[in-house]
Amino acid sequence: MPDEQMAAPGATPGSAPVPPGGAPAAPQTPSAPPRPLDPIDRSIMRLLQADGRASIRSVAEQVHVSRANAYARINRLIDDGVIRGFTARVNHERAGQGASAYITLKIVQNSWRTVREQLRELPGAAHIALVSGDFDVLLLVHTPDNRTLRELVLTRLQSIPEVLSTRTLLVFEETDLLDSAPGPGPGGGPAISEE
Repeated sequence: MPDEQMAAPGATPGSAPVPPGGAPAAPQTPSAPPRPLDPIDRSIMRLLQADGRASIRSVAEQVHVSRANAYARINRLIDDGVIRGFTARVNHERAGQGASAYITLKIVQNSWRTVREQLRELPGAAHIALVSGDFDVLLLVHTPDNRTLRELVLTRLQSIPEVLSTRTLLVFEETDLLDSAPGPGPGGGPAISEE
C-alpha cells in the first residue's frame, strides 16, 4: 500500500486504498460496547481530523509508533465505527453558499424519523440534530443567498405537515475549531506532510 493512502476498512496491507471521498463501511458489531481509546488513538484522530489525507507514515511519525501499528490502529478505529469517513472541510462562502443559518423546529410528537428523512432532502442541509429544550430539531443550512434561505424556510420547511413552527438564526461569522487548533500547520492545525 502506498504511504500516501489510507487503508480501506478491513483491508490488508497491499490492498486497494480508500478513494478520496470514499466512506468506510459501517461498524461490524454496532451493539458491542466501545473499546477504550488510549492517548495514541486520540492523537491519531486529531491528526486525521486536521488532514484526512495524511499518509500512514506521517501519522506514525507524529504519534511515535511504527507504520504497521498506525495502520492497525486506524483500521481498528474505522472497523469500530469511531472514524466514520474522510471528508473535506469546505469554506461555504467561497463555494457560493454565502448565507448560513441554524433553524430550530418544533415538530409533532413521535414524528422525528419522518421529519428527519424530509430534512435530508433539503438543498444545503449540513447538520440535523434531535435535541432537548424549547424546540425539537436543530438544522444547519448553507444557501447561496438570503432569498434562497427564505424560500427554503417559508416554502420547503413550513410545508412539512409535522413541522409546527420554525425559528431562523442567521450566522454572521463562524470559526472552525479544527482550523484554529494550536500547532505549526496551516490555519494553526498540526502539520501533516504528504510523503
